[in-house]
Amino acid sequence: MSGTNSPEAVKKLLENMQSDLRALSLECKKKFPPVKEAAESGIIKVKTIAARNTEILAALKENSSEVVQPFLMGCGTKEPKITQLCLAAIQRLMSHEVVSETAAGNIINMLWQLMENSLEELKLLQTVLVLLTTNTVVHDEALSKAIVLCFRLHFTKDNITNNTAAATVRQVVTVVFERMVAEDERHRDVVEQPVLVQGNSNRRSVSTLKPCAKDAYMLFQDLCQLVNADAPYWLVGMTEMTRTFGLELLESVLNDFPQVFLQHQEFSFLLKERVCPLVIKLFSPNIKFRQGSSTSSSPAPVEKPYFPICMRLLRVVSVLIKQFYSLLVTECEIFLSLLVKFLDGDKPQWLRAVAVESIHRLCVQPQLLRSFCQSYDMKQHSTKVFRDIVNALGSFIQSLFLVPPTGNPATTNQAGNNNSGGPVSAPANSGMLGIGGGVTLLPAFEYRGTWIPILTVTVQGSAKATYLEMLDKVEPPTIPEGYAMSVAFHCLLDLVRGITSMIEGELGEVETECQTTTTEAVSSPAQSSEQQELQSTSDHMDKAIVSRAVWEEMVNACWCGLLAALSLLLDASTDEAATENILKAELTMAALCGRLGLVTSRDAFITAICKGSLPPHYALTVLNTTTAATLSNKSYSIQGQSVMMISPSSESHQQVVAVGQPLAVQPQGTVMLTSKNIQCMRTLLNLAHCHGAVLGTSWQLVLATLQHLVWILGLKPSSGGALKPGRAVEGPSTVLTTAVMTDLPVISNILSRLFESSQYLDDVSLHHLINALCSLSLEAMDMAYGNNKEPSLFAVAKLLETGLVNMHRIEILWRPLTGHLLEVCQHPNSRMREWGAEALTSLIKAGLTFNHDPPLSQNQRLQLLLLNPLKEMSSVNHPDIRLKQLECVLQILQSQGDSLGPGWPLVLGVMGAIRNDQGESLIRTAFQCLQLVVTDFLPTMPCTCLQIVVDVAGSFGLHNQELNISLTSIGLLWNISDYFFQRGETIEKELNNEEAAQQKQAEEKGVVLNRPFHPAPPFDCLWLCLYAKLGELCVDPRPAVRKSAGQTLFSTIGAHGTLLQPSTWHTVIWKVLFHLLDRVRESSTTADKEKIESGGGNILIHHSRDTAEKQWAETWVLTLAGVARIFNTRRYLLQPLGDFSRAWDVLLDHIQSAALSKNNEVSLAALKSFQEILQIVTPVRDSDKPETPPAVNVPVPVLLGSISGPGLNRPFVRTDSIGERLGRYSSSEPPVVTDELEDLNLWWAAWNTWYRVGSESTKPPITFDKLTFIPSQPFLTALIQIFPALYQHIKTGFNMDDLQKLGVILHSAVSVPISSDASPFILPSYTEAVLTSLQEAVLTALDVLQKAEWVALNYVPFAERSLEVVVDLYQKTACHKAVVNEKVLQNIIKTLRVPLSLKYSCPSESTWKLAVSSLLKVLSIGLPVARQHASSGKFDSMWPELANTFEDFLFTKSIPPDNLSIQEFQRNESIDVEVVQLISTEILPYANFIPKEFVGQIMTMLNKGSIHSQSSSFTEAEIDIRLREEFSKMCFETLLQFSFSNKVTTPQEGYISRMALSVLLKRSQDVLHRYIEDERLSGKCPLPRQQVTEIIFVLKAVSTLIDSLKKTQPENVDGNTWAQVIALYPTLVECITCSSSEVCSALKEALVPFKDFMQPPASKVQNGES
Repeated sequence: MSGTNSPEAVKKLLENMQSDLRALSLECKKKFPPVKEAAESGIIKVKTIAARNTEILAALKENSSEVVQPFLMGCGTKEPKITQLCLAAIQRLMSHEVVSETAAGNIINMLWQLMENSLEELKLLQTVLVLLTTNTVVHDEALSKAIVLCFRLHFTKDNITNNTAAATVRQVVTVVFERMVAEDERHRDVVEQPVLVQGNSNRRSVSTLKPCAKDAYMLFQDLCQLVNADAPYWLVGMTEMTRTFGLELLESVLNDFPQVFLQHQEFSFLLKERVCPLVIKLFSPNIKFRQGSSTSSSPAPVEKPYFPICMRLLRVVSVLIKQFYSLLVTECEIFLSLLVKFLDGDKPQWLRAVAVESIHRLCVQPQLLRSFCQSYDMKQHSTKVFRDIVNALGSFIQSLFLVPPTGNPATTNQAGNNNSGGPVSAPANSGMLGIGGGVTLLPAFEYRGTWIPILTVTVQGSAKATYLEMLDKVEPPTIPEGYAMSVAFHCLLDLVRGITSMIEGELGEVETECQTTTTEAVSSPAQSSEQQELQSTSDHMDKAIVSRAVWEEMVNACWCGLLAALSLLLDASTDEAATENILKAELTMAALCGRLGLVTSRDAFITAICKGSLPPHYALTVLNTTTAATLSNKSYSIQGQSVMMISPSSESHQQVVAVGQPLAVQPQGTVMLTSKNIQCMRTLLNLAHCHGAVLGTSWQLVLATLQHLVWILGLKPSSGGALKPGRAVEGPSTVLTTAVMTDLPVISNILSRLFESSQYLDDVSLHHLINALCSLSLEAMDMAYGNNKEPSLFAVAKLLETGLVNMHRIEILWRPLTGHLLEVCQHPNSRMREWGAEALTSLIKAGLTFNHDPPLSQNQRLQLLLLNPLKEMSSVNHPDIRLKQLECVLQILQSQGDSLGPGWPLVLGVMGAIRNDQGESLIRTAFQCLQLVVTDFLPTMPCTCLQIVVDVAGSFGLHNQELNISLTSIGLLWNISDYFFQRGETIEKELNNEEAAQQKQAEEKGVVLNRPFHPAPPFDCLWLCLYAKLGELCVDPRPAVRKSAGQTLFSTIGAHGTLLQPSTWHTVIWKVLFHLLDRVRESSTTADKEKIESGGGNILIHHSRDTAEKQWAETWVLTLAGVARIFNTRRYLLQPLGDFSRAWDVLLDHIQSAALSKNNEVSLAALKSFQEILQIVTPVRDSDKPETPPAVNVPVPVLLGSISGPGLNRPFVRTDSIGERLGRYSSSEPPVVTDELEDLNLWWAAWNTWYRVGSESTKPPITFDKLTFIPSQPFLTALIQIFPALYQHIKTGFNMDDLQKLGVILHSAVSVPISSDASPFILPSYTEAVLTSLQEAVLTALDVLQKAEWVALNYVPFAERSLEVVVDLYQKTACHKAVVNEKVLQNIIKTLRVPLSLKYSCPSESTWKLAVSSLLKVLSIGLPVARQHASSGKFDSMWPELANTFEDFLFTKSIPPDNLSIQEFQRNESIDVEVVQLISTEILPYANFIPKEFVGQIMTMLNKGSIHSQSSSFTEAEIDIRLREEFSKMCFETLLQFSFSNKVTTPQEGYISRMALSVLLKRSQDVLHRYIEDERLSGKCPLPRQQVTEIIFVLKAVSTLIDSLKKTQPENVDGNTWAQVIALYPTLVECITCSSSEVCSALKEALVPFKDFMQPPASKVQNGES
């Protein structure tokens, strides 16, 4: 108050006071003398004070009672003029604060009197106000009196006074509370012990409060009393009061001074105990009231709600909730429940409007809403207030649509629908302005015919109420149509906006706090601080957990109601801005739910947006399943999604902007899209774009919807997966307005941006996106099954787009992505799979070109991962997909070929996977890739892949679709072999390193390293694979391929074979060459002989190739020649290998079978090869053959360039230096010195082959017919020409036998006839006596022999030849008299006896064999002759000679040579058997014509032969071989056969029988005895086989014998014989113990016949007759 304290101000005050007093004395001079006197003394008093005191003001204040007294008296006069003057003076004093408490009391009393007299009312109010506002001297009783005074003036008859008084009261009440606040401020630092407030009945003494506080308390308490229509305690003297005014005062106090109530328990107590019950009591009429219920029916009349009070109550409630929520939790619950109830449809319209306004006030305070949620919804057994509020708003909105509002007469008419009852008032048609003309549309909601305009109620985010501010209205106001709806709509929007921004803000804080605290905690150095940090972190965490629980509860509580209301509004909205707001609310809610991980609610909001995007009733299963479940628990439903498209009552409905086909298996008709659908679609895109990270599983919903929209709008995928508007042609039923046409590129762009933004999603969200796309795609695939209609490619295109933008982390999504696309590639719908392949190959190519970190060259795993799907595509059978795959390979080769590295096996595998049946174009493309690889990329690929290249090239050779490809691939194999040769050293090194590494790995794992041709070194294995592949091609069914492959194979081995290790040659010979020869031989011999008609088209086939057989013959010739050449040129390499002689034999066998084939071309070629391997034809030798035999001069090759030539590490020349070659084998000894013996063996093997070929080919055929094959002359000539050279090598061991063989061949060769067609070329005309080449060759051969040192050995072949002649001759002339008389037969036998008795001792084995056969031939002719002439005695001397010859031959003294093989022995034995057969057929049957002694000798001999025991000197092993089992058996059978006979004609014959029988029985007895003995000795060991067979044979013989004896006439059987038979019985019985089952069964048969000998003993026997 510096202004009033300054000296000038004080001076002025004194002057003014004096002039006031003077004026007063003047006025009262006449009428009121006492006043005048008082005034004058007052002047003196003032002057005195001014003169005496320095602190003038303080002195004035002290004496203020006296100073004021004159003025008070002046007021007492009740004269207006005087009173006004006095009041003005008093006010001046008060304003300078020079009034003491007493003086103030006096002033108030004086004012009270004036008031009671109704004088100067406005001046009074002014004075009171000045008195109370300028200072604090007035309090307690005086204060209460002053306040009552103002109240009383409020209720006068004068309007102005009333209003002024009301304002004064308000100001005074405020002053009282302001004083209290100031007092608290002064005492703030003094801490007092709070005293518990007693609930004492005398409410006037609140002892604990300070003075100002006590005044305020008393005042507030009395206000409550007054509003409740009770007597006040403190404001004594009140006469009347209104509730409305009281409520307004209460509201202003509560609103302006909340801290008073929150800081002082006494005041809090008032709130709880007085204000809240009061409010609840006053609300009762509103709660009980039901609109439309007639009063008469209820017993007590219900008080009607009264607008002014109700509205003020709601204002008080708003303040209570806003300011004192924390104090009044329970009470607020009641208030909020009431608010919710006021929204009910049966409440008056104005009540619902103010209730909505009140709720709106709450909705803009998210923190408050949060408190509700914490205090009610999250507590058990408490009302879910927050949920109820939201649901109530929803129900409210729904009710506005469903029930026509009937609160006010003005709104009874629905829009445009006149009810005859009510007058038509202006708002009825407010929707249409200017009907008839162009209709201007107002923003509005329209649902099922109910039209509600949208009014601009308030600015977003502030709750500016209209009806809660109508304090001057007594009657309820008329609520315009649409107002309540608009407020409720804003409530929803503000609610969403508030909650989401609050929660998202807090979420952000929590996240950053957590991050910062954790990072701090990690990085803080000191121990103790670390502890604190951790503590704070855990606090943060706890706080976060609590907060999260609240957020989740808030969302859970409100989402159902919000969604229901928003969906309904979205459906009903006809205004773009409103729609935008609704969608924005749904979007923010969806995003919030997503962030909080509340899946159900998130999905529900998204579903709502999705449904909005699609036409009504659109059948999309994804959407229909989810929401129905979540919303079915609501008391009202929003499933009524049936927006009437264009119904007469709603012209304001949405404009149709597009018509298209639905995406369905059987599309029914077309569907329409409205601009609202497009708006929703944009929201959906926006949602996915901005909040993709929280969509999770609901990507499914979003993408499914977008797919359908894209389909309806006719967007089709273009390269890279972006969607572009399709051509109009594609969907004849798609109609788009220009509005949408301009929108489409934008939408397509947003769509692409949406998937581009997937690169910012975290891994988990990205996976959700990929999964959703995959399952969408699966659905599209299902739909596309079974028809070739255009499928939906949305998902595939977007998978591609997503993959392309996420290349930097492709690994995490590669498998699901490509796995799915591979499935798409297998789809039967061509368009679908084409896109699948397009997407897959684009991704692979992009992946390989992308600049990865680390680069692919260092990240082989990733490279293989990227290439793997390319390989997987090989399992797809559709050719179009395979073509795409191969085109991709081609592009990869062209762009990335140099850097494929470990990816080569995969890429090559793709080419190799093309099968024969997959069509020419595929094979061509694949082959093109292969050619590119072979020409450009062999040097860049790892050497380990070379083998795969060989395999793939080989497999193309075997493809039979296109001959050119097969032939070209053989050429590629040659190129590959050339590459191996040029880069040999590097390849070898790399392969060896690789091998070592693999070996190590294999050892670590404990497995065996497995690769083809294993023991060979890896580089050699590579060659072997190449050879093996060519080998396979050599037996291809197509002759051209065979020929080409064969030539290439032998050229390769010829040209590059020197690179192989010596040991590898073994594999080349056995696994490659011989294997090939076997297959060719087999194919040639089984080839078809049918004539092939001209080979397709006009190609003529030469007659030498017109059957498959002839074509194979060519192959055989080529192959045999090639192998022979290798044997010849590489002999120095092959001979040191261990099994050269075996290989030699196999080769000779092949030559032999070829030479003996029934094909002139093959057989002649075989002999040429034979000549080549015998080195008769000097071959064009490889110059790198060391000089094995010094005789042959081979020039030593000179190396091209010196070894240390520039740039040549190791000169790979086709001719290796001999020194190096030899060094490879052994440094010490000369090369290839094989022992002579082996060499000889080789030559002898060659001789045997030559002999076999010669004898087989020249042997005359058994039958002659047209097809008999006759060897050609050139063949025979070549054959004979081989001999002289061969002979040079074998002459040392060439013996008589061989000479004979030669003779036979030469003889036969010359005798081979010449076929008639060849004769003119070979046969000379009879005039020229010229030899044929064959004859010349024979003579040459003989000439060679003559030059040899043959001595006496010459006679053998000659003698043999002579013998043959003799036999021939005798056969023809045996019966001639001369021959008989000259005893020729006897002489022949005598001559033959010599070689026969020599047997094994003959100089040539052939001699005795020939002698035997001659003997048999002669006897077969001669014996019948001899029997005829038996009586003449001309043959008597022949019989003993013959017997001796038999004896000498069959039981020869000469021992067989040791080296005789078992086979040979058995062959010789069969000759012996033949002789015995002769005896049994030609001699014994005619015994009566033959001398008895001779027959006896024969019998003895047979007996001797049939007894094995003769050779008991042998060891067991030898017995096994040497025993002539067959021979013995034959002898025994013969004996048995002739031991008796039924037709005895002469005694002589009977005599033979008896003799034979006794021999036989004796023999049986011996055998049985020996067997029993041996069986006993051998114990468990089984007896030798031949002994068992012998005993079985004997037993069978015995049973046969007894049978025969019984059949014979008794007189023919000697009694002696019976005795011998019976004597066998005991011996047989002894055999019973034997162990062999075979013997037992034979024994059984032998024992049975003895039953006939069992007879009762006879009395007497005479002469063998009883």
